[in-house]
Amino acid sequence: MTPYPDSREDWAGGAPLRRRADDPTFRARVAWSRLAEPADPLAGRLVREHGPEAALAMVRAGASGAGSLSARVASLDVDADLERADDAGAQILVPGDDLWPAALDELTVPPYCLWVRGGGLDRLGRSVAIVGSRAATAYGERVAEELGAGLAERGFTVVSGAAYGIDGAAHRGALAGGGLTVAVVAGGVDRLYPTGHARLIDEIARRGAVVSEVPPGCAPTRSRFLTRNRLIAVLTQGTVVVEAALRSGSLNTARWARTLGRQVGVVPGPVTSMSSAGCHQAVRDGYAVLVTDADEVVELVGAMGELAPVRQGPVRPEDGLDPSARQVFAALPLRRPAPLAALARSSGRSEGEVRAALGAMQLVGLVERVEGGWRRCPSG
Repeated sequence: MTPYPDSREDWAGGAPLRRRADDPTFRARVAWSRLAEPADPLAGRLVREHGPEAALAMVRAGASGAGSLSARVASLDVDADLERADDAGAQILVPGDDLWPAALDELTVPPYCLWVRGGGLDRLGRSVAIVGSRAATAYGERVAEELGAGLAERGFTVVSGAAYGIDGAAHRGALAGGGLTVAVVAGGVDRLYPTGHARLIDEIARRGAVVSEVPPGCAPTRSRFLTRNRLIAVLTQGTVVVEAALRSGSLNTARWARTLGRQVGVVPGPVTSMSSAGCHQAVRDGYAVLVTDADEVVELVGAMGELAPVRQGPVRPEDGLDPSARQVFAALPLRRPAPLAALARSSGRSEGEVRAALGAMQLVGLVERVEGGWRRCPSG
């Protein structure tokens, strides 16, 4: 296993963990992250209206309206959670820290704090989320890995959820491209889930960051996966979905991105593949744009003027012809010759215009005159 950093004095852009442990607001935010489920509307309202310290005191006092929070508050042990964070090599970010992602404040119920292994959250200003099916096809994984690498090479941070399938491929691609990648997980940062990605998650923590809004030791649950998706969406400039069935959780992330005013891109797949049906439906529903490579993703989410190269088919000999001559060329049979009058009728041009066009094309070797009329040269 990759060793955790030994010194994190300046990691959070504030005081190190052992000095912050005495700050009452910091402790209250740590307590709330254990006490309330992510995005819980009641807890969010209490903290928003009264501040983390006063809201916690109200819950401890059994204030009316605190609901089930009052029943759980007695089991809080902030010092134990801080110890778990230290053991995991994690830092804790709270609003006001230099590295606190300001985009989180756009959420109705933002995280009370972030538990983070690694670093680099200051580079989220140019970032893209790549998400998709856990049961990905070989095609999907290849595309996700190529997108991750291509975006990393273009200076984008790649954000995903560390799951099997598309998530893992996107992280691996970003690492292979020499860039930064961030895994936003649904459980504690010390819970290497899925276990088959333990080495990958450690590598992400070493070369990027593993982030959670729940304390170490917390299990990833279905509800936490869904609320985690809002963090992936809000932390990035856009979300790209690579393979998603019609009821895929990846589309939940895409819908969060749309709600938060972010760009949404989807990668097309075979029309017969149920693994891509959700991607195609998102385009039909009008909130997603088709993207096929990193250049197109950059054009979708990047700064104004970052345009994908214009795609053109192969250069054809007739491309340099004027519109009139191109019509005559298109009217020429591929094999048997056609007389001048027939070409005039089929091209909609006068015989004089056809004669002039044929003469010009003969000079550049596109047509030839044979018995019975005119035809394209074999190379044309």
